[in-house]
Amino acid sequence: MSERGVSDADLLARADEVAARAYAPYSEFHVGCAVLVRDGRVIEGVNVENASYPLGVCAERTALACAVVEGYGPGDFVVAAITAAPCGGCRQWLHEMRVERVVFRNGGRVLTMTADELLPESFDSSKLR
Repeated sequence: MSERGVSDADLLARADEVAARAYAPYSEFHVGCAVLVRDGRVIEGVNVENASYPLGVCAERTALACAVVEGYGPGDFVVAAITAAPCGGCRQWLHEMRVERVVFRNGGRVLTMTADELLPESFDSSKLR
């Protein structure tokens, strides 16, 4: 059970629900993400594709960017639940935003990992100083 009585299963169910709103006309691969913030709020995101493929955005990035707009930042995130395994770029976002736990589906399994486990030897600009 996560903080504020929201379980990982609840978050994954919210990610499943929001995935239906993804804009994925090219891949038809709808991804949803639900992020639990320390104050108990859940912020959702979906993938949004673009005809110029590199300009699309993943569900994780959408959710985290929306959270930043709402005033949240690194260290405010308890869990990110995602309907698919995060890509490498999103793993960096999850790491940089210091998400404590990431729950996602991969190959029919539900996995739980830390952001550090998802991205070992990750880039951390604070270590450059």
